[in-house]
Amino acid sequence: MRTGDDSPYPDEEDHLRGMLHRLTIHDHRLLAALARREAPGWLDRVLRVTTHAGGATATIAGSLLLLAMPDTRRLGLVTGTANLLSHLAVQALKRTVVRPRPSHARPEVTPLGPIPDHFSFPSGHAAAAMALAVGVLLSEPLAGLPLLLLALVVGSSRVYLRVHYATDVVVGQLLGAGAAVLAHLSAA
Repeated sequence: MRTGDDSPYPDEEDHLRGMLHRLTIHDHRLLAALARREAPGWLDRVLRVTTHAGGATATIAGSLLLLAMPDTRRLGLVTGTANLLSHLAVQALKRTVVRPRPSHARPEVTPLGPIPDHFSFPSGHAAAAMALAVGVLLSEPLAGLPLLLLALVVGSSRVYLRVHYATDVVVGQLLGAGAAVLAHLSAA
């Protein structure tokens, strides 16, 4: 007999929990390996600056700049919409999953950059950078390729700076890319 707390799909939930647990173990191992490595100082400086390319200021400014010019107005609408959609998805997941930041979950992990909020999953910087990059890539491939590379570096910087786990970044990037495709298709 089922009680109110029982799930109608206990086997699927157990499978999902097991998969998430295994991913978390891999995330912790990767973060621990990064924390043990001695990187050159220039890499720290470059990634601390590059990570801001996925922040709200840079991605909103990029869309507004595109909107301001008549020839790129449609593209600005696509990137702005993609950014908004990815932001809404990221914030909904952050408040649903409530995964703590690496430094909150593992006190031995010292972040190398500012922590924007308490929740780690998914990465908003990775989502926003990818939303902008894929939005441009779909309309202007030559301009989009360098932005795609930049978005990948932004995602990597979030893990390198120890403010996100790798899975936070991958899911954020998928959300950003998906939002860009949706915005692109709806503007067509």
